[in-house]
Amino acid sequence: MSAQQDAARLLVRTLEAEGVEYVFGIPGEENIHFVHALNDSSIRYILVRHEQGAAFMAEIYGRLTGRAGVASATLGPGAINLQLGVADATTNSTPVVAISAQVGLDRIYKESHQVIDLVSLFRPITKWSELAPRAEALPEMVRKAFKTAQTERPGAVYLAIPEDVEAAKVSADLAPLPLNVVRTQEPSASQVARAADVLALARRPIVLAGHGATRAGAGDALVHFSERLGLPVATTFNGKGVFPDDHPNALGAVGFMRHDYVNFGFDEADVLITVGYELQEFDPVKINPVADKKIVHIHQFPAEVDDHYPVAVGVQGDISRSLHALADSVHRRFDLNGTGHRIREMLREELAEGATEDGFPLSPRRIVSDVRAAMGREDIVLADTGAVKMWMARMYPTYEPNTLIVSNGLSSMGFSVPGAIAAKLAHPDRNVLAATGDGAFLMNSQELETAVRENVPITVLIWDDSAYGLIEWKMDLDLGTSSHIKFGNPDFVTYAESFGARGHRVESAGDLLPTLRKALAEDAVSVVAVPVDYSHNLRLTDKLGELTDPF
Repeated sequence: MSAQQDAARLLVRTLEAEGVEYVFGIPGEENIHFVHALNDSSIRYILVRHEQGAAFMAEIYGRLTGRAGVASATLGPGAINLQLGVADATTNSTPVVAISAQVGLDRIYKESHQVIDLVSLFRPITKWSELAPRAEALPEMVRKAFKTAQTERPGAVYLAIPEDVEAAKVSADLAPLPLNVVRTQEPSASQVARAADVLALARRPIVLAGHGATRAGAGDALVHFSERLGLPVATTFNGKGVFPDDHPNALGAVGFMRHDYVNFGFDEADVLITVGYELQEFDPVKINPVADKKIVHIHQFPAEVDDHYPVAVGVQGDISRSLHALADSVHRRFDLNGTGHRIREMLREELAEGATEDGFPLSPRRIVSDVRAAMGREDIVLADTGAVKMWMARMYPTYEPNTLIVSNGLSSMGFSVPGAIAAKLAHPDRNVLAATGDGAFLMNSQELETAVRENVPITVLIWDDSAYGLIEWKMDLDLGTSSHIKFGNPDFVTYAESFGARGHRVESAGDLLPTLRKALAEDAVSVVAVPVDYSHNLRLTDKLGELTDPF
């Protein structure tokens, strides 16, 4: 009889061959062989407290590294708990490989304990969803999973492994497949020439950079393109940092719920040059309301179809090479008008005013200002979904890619605490802060224990208003009143300490910045609770609603 190996060990070897460093998950009875096999590998298993947390960790790891993060769960409820983070990854174009157990092939075809068609459940929220029919298929299926997750437009994939497949023996000759590197695609010369013709006739073009530009590492090329042609650059919330906010051509981020300062730059534009922009990030109707602007779409894949996104020219290929080729083909330079300068000044004024606001509870602008003062240029902030995201994404100056992370594809609440753990694992040399509302925090706060146990120092800043603040904001805007948004909170300091973390409570406006600096310097898991005054929400939207001229 020929030599054999455990299928679970073969699965682990295939993950090692893909460069996997971490698997985030919770073991179950049906995948114990796989989890046990990880003990003899180079892969670190991060035991989490909820599978949703595992999926969010895998997503943020994938977003920061460009390599698929791996989330693992048992069958049935464990696998289903992965789905929110998996869907979040796909809608945020982030590579994730989700692996779960499944019942054995000997009973999957009939009514039986914990049998549910997981492959069909995952199919609408992934790029590829499949079940391993035999252990011998694992090398090919794992290679396909990572290739699918990481190439073209990235996203999540799902692989179900039946318990009898996981526990099988296979030939010792079976080995992981070699990696095939996808080569950089050159842009079409004719597409570049057509785009140059559009810019040759443009009066006031503007650049919008999205998440795809960040994923492609196109920041330097984007700065060169802007400087070479004299073009203003705005970003989406997901694209923040790919063009530094302290650059003189920066306009800030679009994505706010009302017509913001940066929107005036788009109002004046006749041509939109979108770089790595995807429609899930931001509805184009808000920057092209009557669909009269010509659009040059620069990305690695074609644009989605939308009435308000009529692409005049699509330049498909490596984003950096496309930007350099187009810059070399346009023989003119545009004059930046005063609107861009005024937009930057207004945002700077807001941040400066926020730094002096000393009311208690704190204004959102004061919190944003103090967070910026506490964090280094390359430190990472994860802004959870809610009013926190609106204030942070709108106002927080960002200078490097992926240093302010939001979910703008699915906009899932509760990703920031587990995501911060993954961010710190990916970049242990940087400070990592999860900025979260109290509602989002309590959705996955149990992962504080994971961070403490795994010795992953992160800081969590809770914006405390005992309400779902963004929903209250929207209700007040549209209905003139709000309901069903208030709740009670625990003592966050005691709550943090019960997990073995350190807790801090901000007692005055002047207390926040030194408390943040102390927490970030502790090299421990720290929770900072800061009361926030969200009456400023309506003041902001009322002010923007009355603004008709940025001058």
